[in-house]
Amino acid sequence: QVQLVESGGGLVQAGGSLRLSCAASGLSTYAVGWLRQAPGKDRDLVAAISRSGVNTYYPDSVKGRFTISRDAAKNTVYLQMSNLKPEDTAVYYCAAHNVRNNYILINYVYTRSNDYENWGQGTQVTVSS
Repeated sequence: QVQLVESGGGLVQAGGSLRLSCAASGLSTYAVGWLRQAPGKDRDLVAAISRSGVNTYYPDSVKGRFTISRDAAKNTVYLQMSNLKPEDTAVYYCAAHNVRNNYILINYVYTRSNDYENWGQGTQVTVSS
């Protein structure tokens, strides 16, 4: 188990940028995803990164606007969001899957919500038009 702490959410105008952070002790051994959930909608993955940091994944809805990255030394994963749109408004969750020392999977990107067993509390992102 790892305790994920998200930060960086807030209110921004359309076209603006925000950077979310997800920090936890030992996070460097985890593959990490950022997911979001808007009211009345399913929780959807918006970015994922392998434990190694070599591979990333983005759905078409955010590709070219969102960038996920990690700093192993700081045990932190970031989600840089640019050119934000009102439809990006949601609660954003950081999630993590422990890859441990499985060196076959260190470059694997997990794209399903139920791949992740550890979740943060969520941070609200609101984009005004």
